[in-house]
Amino acid sequence: MRLTRFILLLLPLSLFSQLPVTLEDIWQNGTFSTKSVPGFNFRKDGVHYTRLAGGVIEQYDLRTGARAGTIFDASAVTQADPAWKGAFDGYSFSADESKILLSVNTEPIYRRSKKAEYFVFDQRTGKLSALYPGAKQLCPAFSPDGSKVAFIVANDLYYKDLSTGKTVRMTADGKMNEIINGMSDWVYEEEFEIVRTYEWSPDGSKIAFLRFDERDVPEFTMEMYRGGDYPEPVTFKYPKVGEKNAVVDAHIYDLGSGKTIDVVIPDREKNDADGRLDDYIPRLVWTPRKQLCLTWMNRHQNHQKLLLADPVTGECSVLLEEQNKYYIELHDVNFLSDGSGFIIQSEKSGFNHLYKYDMAGKETESLTKGDWEVTEFYGVDEKNGLVYFQGAKENPMQRELYSVKLNGKSLKKISKEKGTNSAVFSSTFDFYVHTFSTVNTPPQYRVYNRKGKEIRKLEENAAVRSKQEQYGALPVEFFDFKTSEDVQLNGWMIKPQAPEFKGQQLPVLMFVYGGPGSQQVTDAWKGANYWWFQMLAQQGYVVACVDNRGTGGRGEAFKKMTYKQLGHYEVIDQIEAARYLGNLPFVDKARIGIFGWSYGGYMSSLCLLKGKEVFKSAIAVAPVTNWKWYDTIYTERYMQTNKENPEGYEQNSPVNFAGQLEGDYLLVHGLADDNVHFQHAAEMANQLIAKNKQFDTMVYPNRNHGINGDNARLHLYTLMTNFLNKKLKSGEIKKVRP
Repeated sequence: MRLTRFILLLLPLSLFSQLPVTLEDIWQNGTFSTKSVPGFNFRKDGVHYTRLAGGVIEQYDLRTGARAGTIFDASAVTQADPAWKGAFDGYSFSADESKILLSVNTEPIYRRSKKAEYFVFDQRTGKLSALYPGAKQLCPAFSPDGSKVAFIVANDLYYKDLSTGKTVRMTADGKMNEIINGMSDWVYEEEFEIVRTYEWSPDGSKIAFLRFDERDVPEFTMEMYRGGDYPEPVTFKYPKVGEKNAVVDAHIYDLGSGKTIDVVIPDREKNDADGRLDDYIPRLVWTPRKQLCLTWMNRHQNHQKLLLADPVTGECSVLLEEQNKYYIELHDVNFLSDGSGFIIQSEKSGFNHLYKYDMAGKETESLTKGDWEVTEFYGVDEKNGLVYFQGAKENPMQRELYSVKLNGKSLKKISKEKGTNSAVFSSTFDFYVHTFSTVNTPPQYRVYNRKGKEIRKLEENAAVRSKQEQYGALPVEFFDFKTSEDVQLNGWMIKPQAPEFKGQQLPVLMFVYGGPGSQQVTDAWKGANYWWFQMLAQQGYVVACVDNRGTGGRGEAFKKMTYKQLGHYEVIDQIEAARYLGNLPFVDKARIGIFGWSYGGYMSSLCLLKGKEVFKSAIAVAPVTNWKWYDTIYTERYMQTNKENPEGYEQNSPVNFAGQLEGDYLLVHGLADDNVHFQHAAEMANQLIAKNKQFDTMVYPNRNHGINGDNARLHLYTLMTNFLNKKLKSGEIKKVRP
């Protein structure tokens, strides 16, 4: 075992003069907020980008930051639709940049989906017109030539011809909680990270779309409390483990004929009980050869096919097929514009890497290889034959930027600093915005050219670095250790250094997430939690975090060993981590607590219940308490169904171990959590009550999984801090062990 310091900040000259970090500073006053740079809406020239400032879309030169003109000024519009009120909150361009789609009164739906009133501004004519007067629209997208816009209203797919003003309805069976055309259902949006499920063909003559039939999917209802005499029910389709998913089909609409053909997917998986289709189509994209490519996956998500559909007949052929004894991570397919092939990521070597294939499905190049992970794919600069990506080649806790040639040769690291590097490339790949941070260094944003030369600094967050000195921010130190099973685990730690704590054994708060493929122990800035942890350290807590087995960055074997038994190895490792920390001379092993949110709340609950000999207290925010109440796509990917894997569910769900509670437990949940339903907290509470186990709890009405809005975060962190001070920090003060 060893403790390795990784300190990038100088300690303040005098700990006596440090300012106290407060919750109000973190969550109310914005004292420690880092500055970011706005999302870059790059122009086609690869040099300029645009930004929304009030009612004006302004253009800037990426190289100098100088303002380079106004693209759109709402106050200057003279030919406007009567519905236009002069204000908008978002925008996007057509491919030729001649038209702008403006969103008004945008309303979020779930994590990624939203609806709004949309207007189209034609820069050539100066005319601004409503896309579809009346109901709000969803998922609008210009045709490739910018002459039309497709969109969704009330679960049906439409397009508008901008030259004639004619609107065509392509589907007519859309209905809330029954049929969705061109847009995903809740579970696809959440777990496959897709909202718009239609795509224009390259020549704009066709639109391919997915149709979701969710009539047989069970409904879930949440209640919203908005001050009326009765709560307002919100009902949506949510398939829990083992329940029926939406049946998803693919179709192609021909704009010329007005006809729709069905895509005939071969050998589809069906539910044995009722013969319903029981598989997934999580991606669709057109190839440069004007074929439709669908990604098909079986329900277990361990069998994947790329299918090419004939746009005239709808018949499919298999382009590429992959199977895995565990599960397959979903990745986008990236077709080369010359039609010669495509690039896709795979873990088939045991590590996630990039591969190039031709259009016959034959692997032509392994673009990356080795015992390390590609962590993000940025794109292909086809003109110069280069592929850009982020990887964890040098250290699984760090991220570097790389390029490699399309022939798999000349792998080159283009980032210089050790820590976490990410990039956003301009449309021509001539420039990129580089983001860098470490666990002790707030984000820095800079512009580089394709030769790796720094062009200019965008934001250094110098004010936050100054705050770190003023408030005596303590260094976050990395460490690693081996468990009793000879597994090396990585962690980070913050240790109090104020004079009043020297010579004392201190309480520990462990922070955990621990879910499949996640990482918390990374050399990257930790956001607002960084300052809460600093506040706790000022008050005498040791704060630590350890990545257990099942987390990412270390290859498939390390990540997927938790398959069919989520929570088992993860909890063993967190218990071992608590024991390791408890043996440090400055730690009071009788005062170790653990905190987590979502999967982390699941972990903190299980750790307290199964590790009662090492954990004194736990905070669980929005926890899963039984996997059978979570959604199909996520849970079955890792656990299969409850029917197929009853032992895995039984042995790793916190509700089944409520009787083992001995420590102090704080259970927190948002009543309007559409992701991890309040049902999880309610059933956990029921079991604790049945076992006569006392616990603390808090419910946040109208708050979703993030528990935000109207001081909710300040309230929550005040609650958690008070709980820790009462339940964990209090106790006999012991001297450091020799």
